Amino acid sequence: MGDFKMDRTIVSKSSFKEANDHVTFFKDKLPVDRLNYACDIINSIFNSDPLQKVDRTIISTRKHANKSV
Repeated sequence: MGDFKMDRTIVSKSSFKEANDHVTFFKDKLPVDRLNYACDIINSIFNSDPLQKVDRTIISTRKHANKSV
């Protein structure tokens, strides 16, 4: 587990004023625009595109066990 290292090229430092400007950028956007930005961020994190189907083989589901009462 000690083989993982943080990629420091992605992380950046910012002042509190710059971080506040980042928040105010999204504050004046419409909710639909915020959702679109969130989808873009999620797609960039998982390296996918919006048209790609979800791989349902990763997640398994089961029904609740029948409990006699």
